[in-house]
Amino acid sequence: MKNIDYKTQLLLAVFVSSLLLGNLLGSKVISFFGFVSSVGIFSYPLTFLITDIIEEVRGREVSKMFLHSGLIALCISALFVFISTNFPPAAFYQGNEAYKSVFSNSLRVILASIIAFLAAQSHDLWAFNFWKQKTGGKYLWLRNNLSTIFSQLIDSLVFMFIAFYHQTPEFTSYRIFQMILPYWAIKIFFALLDTPFVYLGVRWLAPEGKIDCKKKDKQENLAEKKNMLES
Repeated sequence: MKNIDYKTQLLLAVFVSSLLLGNLLGSKVISFFGFVSSVGIFSYPLTFLITDIIEEVRGREVSKMFLHSGLIALCISALFVFISTNFPPAAFYQGNEAYKSVFSNSLRVILASIIAFLAAQSHDLWAFNFWKQKTGGKYLWLRNNLSTIFSQLIDSLVFMFIAFYHQTPEFTSYRIFQMILPYWAIKIFFALLDTPFVYLGVRWLAPEGKIDCKKKDKQENLAEKKNMLES
């Protein structure tokens, strides 16, 4: 078995990849089991699954590192999408308009996702840690679902309005809310489905490391209280 740091790096790679794919591909809207949704629904829920696993095993500081890494990746992708779509094409290149049409929409989706990502993931990390303290580190299934479900609502509200509002005349406020509710319902469905994978992920990441992580959480809490008293 690989060590915990190696496994954490693998999860970070999956986290960043899922985040970027959800944004680069997310401008396409599909009908999914009768619901209207962005195709980002397939990859983006993985990010919440991974941060819950990391928060449970490695603690808040490593979870924040994932959050910062995702933010940096989104900002870099937004920068390069902007440069790529605005750079003059070669004279013989015939696909520039289609290229700009696809990736200009992706730029708006990426910018929407940066804001939604910060709001939703920050709430998810806070909520997961809040319920972890309230339950004394028990009921992982409850903590995972409570933090993820409400974080997904924040993500859906922020992302949908910034990404799609008035993108075309059809995307009115009423249409956006019509999309948000089923979009959130799908996310809740995925959140409930991923609960067994949270347990498997925690066991895979650190089968013998949960005691150390609990000690680390206590040390972090003590350090925070000490800093508050000193300030």
